[in-house]
Amino acid sequence: MQDYAHPESIVSTEWVAENKNNEEVVVVEVDVDTGGYDEGHVPGAIGWNWSEQLCDQVVRDILPKEEMEKLLASSGISNDTTVVLYGDNNNWFAAWAFWQMKIYGHDKVRIMNGGRGKWLEEGREISTEIPAPGAAEYSAAEADNSLRSFLPAVQEALGGGVDMVDVRSPEEYSGEILAPPGLPETCQRGGHIPGARSIPWGLACNEDGTFKSREELADLYSSRGISGERPVIAYCRIGERSSHTWFVLKYLLGLDGVTNYDGSWTEYGNLVGVDVERGDG
Repeated sequence: MQDYAHPESIVSTEWVAENKNNEEVVVVEVDVDTGGYDEGHVPGAIGWNWSEQLCDQVVRDILPKEEMEKLLASSGISNDTTVVLYGDNNNWFAAWAFWQMKIYGHDKVRIMNGGRGKWLEEGREISTEIPAPGAAEYSAAEADNSLRSFLPAVQEALGGGVDMVDVRSPEEYSGEILAPPGLPETCQRGGHIPGARSIPWGLACNEDGTFKSREELADLYSSRGISGERPVIAYCRIGERSSHTWFVLKYLLGLDGVTNYDGSWTEYGNLVGVDVERGDG
């Protein structure tokens, strides 16, 4: 993994197995549904529920600074702690947590390559014991919103000069479906943001859920018109899959000016009087 632009941002399952008892390391499983965590997880790993613990429960937004401080402190995480994130769906929600932790300035945060699926596939030790970490002290930085794109920036980008990447499935991109089966957050109109390129998030992964090599990733995105010469805005349906692509572009390929539009299609596809595009583009 040393060929990536920021190899320190990713660790292997082997590394986690060797360091899961390291007092300076906290391993966190981040899932949309913590039922899998309850059935068995990396020994010593904390469990975070994406919808309940990593989203503002009143305003549609990321966690406020104070809530992030409480979450990290209650998980036994201090500013100097190395945090390793992994989860289901090939690390969708681990990437979402990584993105938020970077917004609030945490330096030592990593993603376990391959996520929960690879750990289980390798037959590694799992535990049903729920850790009870001692409270730590945590002081977050002010939110770095340069890692996000909000609707006005997205609308301004329609004028050119920015590459828009839609990481949803081809069926969502074309407007054939509004959301993946079984997922509730949806929109009034199907389709995609005008001019956005369709590069589904899963193309960045191998069959075992690990990230493809830097060379393979560079070939993938350059073949779809993403050269890194212009800023890039990634979006999906609610911002979690696009945080995965944001991580790939920024930390594995080292592109500058990459942001995650977490309003994504559930915001854009609900706008009144705004054109969308349909079809394969």
